[in-house]
Amino acid sequence: MILNVFIRMVRSSSSLRTATAVWITLAALCCLLSTGWAEVVDRIAAVVNNNAITLGDLNTQMQPYLEKIKSTGYPPDKEAQMISKVRKEVLSQLIDQKLTDQEIERNKITVADKDVDSAVERVKEGSSLTDDNFLKALEREGLTLETYRKNIREQLLRVALVNREIKSKVVVTKEEIKAYYDAHPELHTLEDKYHLQNVVMRYPEKMDNVSHELMMKKMNNIHKELMAGKSIDEIVRTFSGRDSAVYGGDLGSFTFVSLDPKIQDALKGMKPGEYSNVIETDQGCQIVFFQELVKTSSGKALDDIYADIENKLYKEQLDEKFSKWLEDLRSRSTIEVIQ
Repeated sequence: MILNVFIRMVRSSSSLRTATAVWITLAALCCLLSTGWAEVVDRIAAVVNNNAITLGDLNTQMQPYLEKIKSTGYPPDKEAQMISKVRKEVLSQLIDQKLTDQEIERNKITVADKDVDSAVERVKEGSSLTDDNFLKALEREGLTLETYRKNIREQLLRVALVNREIKSKVVVTKEEIKAYYDAHPELHTLEDKYHLQNVVMRYPEKMDNVSHELMMKKMNNIHKELMAGKSIDEIVRTFSGRDSAVYGGDLGSFTFVSLDPKIQDALKGMKPGEYSNVIETDQGCQIVFFQELVKTSSGKALDDIYADIENKLYKEQLDEKFSKWLEDLRSRSTIEVIQ
């Protein structure tokens, strides 16, 4: 669906003039008299610059949240608190929408039918829906194509308003991007990796004290040969024809935290070019050779993530300016919430 660009703000309310308050009362009475006392959904929930938001509008927007709250099984008092909180938040959103819609009308902003058509087509393509499947999907959501197109048009109008009032004023400089990059070392810091080799002897299928003692004796003999100058490759070749339980070679490079805790313990205090003692691990008895410490970047160069940082900063500035613009719009407006 088309992304709703509006951000909920902390409300700043103002009082109506006496004449407006009288108008609200009369409007509410007329509504009740014309529909009957049972038709409470047409009562007024708020008035924004003399434009009403009805309780019906509020209830419609709240319905998905109410269903979710009721399905969670909160105790009655907690449920009532949650509903009250959501009601205030949803009403605040409706007030913001009403204010922006009034600004759209005041600035005579329009959206062409072809733009609505294009937006609808993008939704269908993005969801891989045929025309028939798209209509069925709308029906499942309780929408007609006409209502859906109306919703799309309203969203496009609000996007156009944001572009006009805010987006054109947002500028992200190269200096800001560089400053963000420098302030976040996790994007580009170096980390140590241990380049390791090993020789392993698998555990026998049936391990007892005798077989364990024999295994450790063999591994200690291998350790002596390595310390005497033989390489791991030479050791593996020696055993390849007569003992398939012995294997090994180059393992590659690993961060310290990714290694088996027992290997971590063995590496502590070791220097490149040194062998560990015999280590008993889940894979078998091992001797690890610490070949070298490799410095690698855990992040990317600035050029590689320049666009990502720019987009992030752009969105942050856009959100901030929109919030200030909406707050200012509220302060210049007459808003009355009917309790």
